[in-house]
Amino acid sequence: MTETARERQVLDRVDRARQRKARLREEHVTMAHGAGGKATQTLIEAVFLDAFRNPLLEPLEDAAVFGAGGARLAFTTDSYVVSPLFFPGGDIGDLAVNGTVNDLSVCGARPLHLSAAFVLEEGFPIEDLRRISASMARAAASAGVSIVTGDTKVVQRGKADGCYVTTAGVGLLEHDARLGVAHVRPGDAVLVSGPIGDHGVTVMLARGELGIEADVTSDTAPLNGLVAVLRAAVGNGVRCLRDATRGGVATILNEIAGASGVAVVVEEDAVPVRPAVRGACELLGIDPLYVACEGRMVAVVDGDAAESALAALRSHPLGEGAAIIGRAGADPPGLVLLKTAFGGTRIIDVLVGDPLPRIC
Repeated sequence: MTETARERQVLDRVDRARQRKARLREEHVTMAHGAGGKATQTLIEAVFLDAFRNPLLEPLEDAAVFGAGGARLAFTTDSYVVSPLFFPGGDIGDLAVNGTVNDLSVCGARPLHLSAAFVLEEGFPIEDLRRISASMARAAASAGVSIVTGDTKVVQRGKADGCYVTTAGVGLLEHDARLGVAHVRPGDAVLVSGPIGDHGVTVMLARGELGIEADVTSDTAPLNGLVAVLRAAVGNGVRCLRDATRGGVATILNEIAGASGVAVVVEEDAVPVRPAVRGACELLGIDPLYVACEGRMVAVVDGDAAESALAALRSHPLGEGAAIIGRAGADPPGLVLLKTAFGGTRIIDVLVGDPLPRIC
């Protein structure tokens, strides 16, 4: 079967699956619906995809890709409701800019311009707003983008959590290659660009509610430079890129396996996790694979290009801790398996429920 025929087969199967109406059993929104796992996926498919269905939305990628005036563009949007607003290594401002830049970057686009909308609670300190705005300006300058439009709303005291930020972004695709889960096939290699779980653990500990101290900082960073280095080294050998935010690496791997019909086999010992992050996760009973990152990506590349991809990632400051963590296989299709350090194998499922507090 040719690659084009296989891609068409995968896309047809995904489309048929999504045409089957998802069933939302809950009568009210719960926190689990925002956790990035099964409940989130069901909410999106049963409510939003059902209402807004169109060819640009149906792939449910990090950004929509479309043509306009002879150019190929990518467009994305996201909202940020992190608490606390300021945490070691970042704040809601650079988180919002970096997150939008990254959603465009992993679709293969060069980010160009962003919008920024603020929902502010009555009584919010102006000095904090200046601090957030300055952080956004620095992050935009670092990523090479401009914030060109926006909006501001103020709600009554007690009706919000200080400050919410919504950003949207547009980027330009300057090459013909198309990235996406339809391109993933058995034999491909799965890489992460650095240690996982830093952001989620940092935010959880910054609240001071857990009584745990650890020397960790958020990994929030723009990935467009790292993606450019990887593409320059591997070119069309890059199959799929995803930034591992809500639901962590485990959720991304399940999305790839489920949509492409491959098996993803991960070596537990190969997954990079900082000792402080691993220790905090053990105390909290959390698997680092499900903890959000804000400056890490999962890359699936042609198996023959795995070492070249790894070297390219490690040549960039944001990819120094990159690692090959697994491979795509044929069986069992649609599942993610973890080969444990003890020689066993277990299934890594999609996140169920809401085990983590709000972190992005």
